[in-house]
This record gives sequence, C-alpha cells and structure tokens, in this order.
Amino acid sequence: METARFLNIVAIDCQPEQEARFNKWYNEVHIPMLLKFDGMLGVTRYRLLGGSEGQAKYLAIYEFTDKTSLDAYQKSPELAAARDEMNQTWKGKGFDIKWRAQYEPIKTWKS
Repeated sequence: METARFLNIVAIDCQPEQEARFNKWYNEVHIPMLLKFDGMLGVTRYRLLGGSEGQAKYLAIYEFTDKTSLDAYQKSPELAAARDEMNQTWKGKGFDIKWRAQYEPIKTWKS
C-alpha cells in the first residue's frame, strides 16, 4: 500500500517572453540538480488551466517519504547548489517565486 508523501510546493509566475527559456531551464537544469538529493522521491510540474486569474501559472511539487527527508533537503548542498545556479542564471529576473510551502499528510482516500 502506498503511503502519503510529504510535499514541498513552489508556486511560480514567469514573464511571458521568458517562458520557453524558463521551462527549458527548469526541466533540464534545475530539477536534475535537485534530484541529486537522495531523499527526494520525485517532482511533478503543473501549468495553470485558464480561468484562474490571480493564481501562479506554475507549480512544482517535490515529494518526500517523511519529514526527516524533507528537513534534510532544506539544508542540503544539492538545494544550495541549485539556488546558487538559479541566482547566477536568472539574476533575479524572468520569473517570480510567488510562494513556497511544505505539507504533511493527514489522510489519503482512494476509490
């Protein structure tokens, strides 16, 4: 039986003229750097469907088996390296992290 996962969620907006570059970088550089952290189970990215004005256009959901792994990730050299690379590549321009949050599971229902 699959257990619920601890989540790190990042909501991002991107300047329209930077979207192709941003998505290529996020998929091919940023996520592979973060996946080097052994405690991460996986990452799923989402794009906002139309009709949801005022919401971030992109979500990235990072999955962890437990709180210990999530906490270790926050202090990991892999995350530090990915943030350094992000700051050097983007220099604070092109996209905006709207919010970040970590969630713990309460209960899972399946049909």
